[in-house]
Amino acid sequence: QVHLVESGGGLVQAGASLRLSCAASGRTFSTYVKGWFRQAPGKEREFVAAISWSGGRTDYADSVKGRFTISRDNAKNTAYLQMNSLKPEDTAVYYCAAVINWNMVRQVNGYDYWGQGTQVTVSS
Repeated sequence: QVHLVESGGGLVQAGASLRLSCAASGRTFSTYVKGWFRQAPGKEREFVAAISWSGGRTDYADSVKGRFTISRDNAKNTAYLQMNSLKPEDTAVYYCAAVINWNMVRQVNGYDYWGQGTQVTVSS
């Protein structure tokens, strides 16, 4: 069992930065791949970024590549998503997730554990 709680969302203007955190509990959390997804109203949940257990491998959606950075601090059982140059189209509820294997890391149904989500709103 892995419990995930996101924080750090808020209302910002276009061009601003925001850092999301995902605090986790569970003895084996450090061995899990961590992913970030987002879901806007009326749309399907979509992949944003993922990071391997060691931090040596990352993956980003094309829409956020170069603007967002995923990281993790296993000693603190926390994953982060640094979001820079935010755009109105980034507005969504952001979720963190965890899965034991890297395979199918971009797929929503490939993940075992999910947080409750945190709202990010970017105004124009």
